Amino acid sequence: MKKVIGLIAFLAIIYLLLLAADPGARLAANHFNLGRRIGLYGIISLGAGMLIITGGIDLSIGSVVGLCATLLAMLLRGDRFPRFPFKGWLFDQFNAGLDWLGSLVNFPEHPWAAILLVLLVGMGIGLMNGVLVTKVRVQAFVVTLCGLFIYRGISRFMAEDQVKGLGNQFGQLKSIFYSSEAIFGLPMSLVYFVGLLVLATVFLHWSIHGRYFFAIGANEKAARYSGVATDRYKILAYVLCSTLASFYGVLYLMQENSAQPSSTGNFLELYAIAGAVLGGCSLRGGEGSVGGLVIGTSILVLLPNLSLMLGIPSALEYTVIGGALLLGAVLDEVLRRVGQRSR
Repeated sequence: MKKVIGLIAFLAIIYLLLLAADPGARLAANHFNLGRRIGLYGIISLGAGMLIITGGIDLSIGSVVGLCATLLAMLLRGDRFPRFPFKGWLFDQFNAGLDWLGSLVNFPEHPWAAILLVLLVGMGIGLMNGVLVTKVRVQAFVVTLCGLFIYRGISRFMAEDQVKGLGNQFGQLKSIFYSSEAIFGLPMSLVYFVGLLVLATVFLHWSIHGRYFFAIGANEKAARYSGVATDRYKILAYVLCSTLASFYGVLYLMQENSAQPSSTGNFLELYAIAGAVLGGCSLRGGEGSVGGLVIGTSILVLLPNLSLMLGIPSALEYTVIGGALLLGAVLDEVLRRVGQRSR
């Protein structure tokens, strides 16, 4: 609770400084744009946070976003997927599967089927990551770092390294996921984020399954000896993380109207992890809260704005974020040691 109160105070200071530094920051349009960014970054920070609570990590979030955004754009455009140039039965079957997929559904006429397929791809990636970590016992850092390169390469190969845009099509679909008109004064990304926050709060803080997440992160061996299906819940955490990353890819495509396979989603895994850590999630696992994730994401979004208002060059944006993250990590370690001594 003390940590959350401290985060709220820090966020309030940043917000007040931002309002004092520039009168334009008080405009409703600026708050609307901030809400949109908080909603987008909050979605991936929520997925990363739930995974970090279990003691896991995912460095492939940005590449999953790029892959899913590119895949969705190609499906909605009705593009033909390139064939893998390698020889062998496995690649022949994969190429045949691509042909079968293209003939199964006319995705430009059924865009919701394309969105569902993209979300399933995200779930499949999370499932594969979780199985490799829990069953094969490969370190999560290695698995997801390899995924960062693999999924980025696949997206570039699929799109032949070309930008995939939607043009003026799918206006109704775009209005559902991205609209310049507010709902209850909130941008669409923030509306989806709030809905996900409600579900995450119920799951993490009001259900036994959420308590298992915290127990696994705090002491996985003790949780396993207590009868918790640790592997199953860790796999679930990876699935949730990658699924939310794929959902971010859908929102990104609807907002930007195009996807660049070589750059879409770059560094998003760092933003997701930074938002979770700034919100009080310990990289050791077992600590964190949904409220803290909201505060951490808000701090992550407001910090670059504040640095810009104070005259700090935009080139130093990553330096500001990294410095704040390092400061938060140092304070977390100091407070942890002080707490241990007092006990």
